[in-house]
Formats: sequence, structure tokens, C-alpha cells
Amino acid sequence: MHLPELIMPRGKYVNHKGRNRNFTNPEELEAQRKKDEEEKKWRKTREADSDDDEDDEDEEGEGEEGSEESDSDDDQGNKGAASVIQIQNPNRVVKKTHRKVVEVDEEEGPQLTRREKEELEKQRAAAAYQKRHAEGKTAQAKADLARLAIIKQHRAEAAARREAEKKEKEAKTKSGS
Repeated sequence: MHLPELIMPRGKYVNHKGRNRNFTNPEELEAQRKKDEEEKKWRKTREADSDDDEDDEDEEGEGEEGSEESDSDDDQGNKGAASVIQIQNPNRVVKKTHRKVVEVDEEEGPQLTRREKEELEKQRAAAAYQKRHAEGKTAQAKADLARLAIIKQHRAEAAARREAEKKEKEAKTKSGS
């Protein structure tokens, strides 16, 4: 009997099917829940204290440090190295959320995506094709009209033939009686 075979599982992965199951005690769950609640209370009190401190600072130095506050607000929104240094990325386009009324162009329509533009172009092309088709200018319309003319001609010939046969029958019945 080899000890390594008993201790080490065969293959790359461990099979958990034969192992004992571990369940968490209800006491441990309750203790964890209480700990989480205490942390939430602590965070709320800490946030409330920090908000009060910021409000007091804002009221005291509002006239003197107005420009510095806007700079610090911008730094808080940045992540990573951008909060330390200013990064000039030409590919990063910052979209303005607020625009002045003077800047808004009334004639400017909503910007369409490539797919929307392609869809509109397809619809316009289909409408133009339908219009030309109705006027008989497309190749398919010409072929359809030619086919219809041939069918009308065949029907007219068949009607003339039937009329001729009907007259012959009538002539035979009159001459035969």
C-alpha cells in the first residue's frame, strides 16, 4: 500500500463528492449579521460627521477659496493616476451635460448612428424602387407588363376560338334540324 495514493487525489482536480459537508453554525451567522449592522451604523455616523465638517468648512471659507473647491471636486471624480496628474487624451471625448441656449443649434437634428443611417437609406431606396416599379420603369416591371400582354393575347385568342366553336355548334344545330 502506497501512502501517496491514499493522500493525494488522482488527476488534476479534486473530487468533492465523497467529502464531508461543512455547515455554518446559526450562532456564527447571527454574529456575522450583528457585526455587519455595527459596521453600517459606524459608517453612517462617520459619513454624517464628515458631511457636517465639510459644511462648516464651506461656510467659513466660501468667499476666499471658491476656485480651490471646484478644483478639488474635479479631482474626486477622477480615478487612478488621473487624480494625481492631468492626462491629455485626445481620444477621450468629454460630453458636456449642460449647454447654453446660445450654443444649441435649432436646425441641428439628432445625430444618427451608422446603422440608423443605413436603415433610413434602405427605406428610401425601397420607396424609390416601388415608385419606379409602379411607373413601369424597372426591368422587373417591364417583364411583368410583357408577361401580362402575352396572357391577355392568349385569353383573347381563346375567347375568339370559343366564340367560333359556339357559332359552329349553333350553325350545325340549325342546319341539322
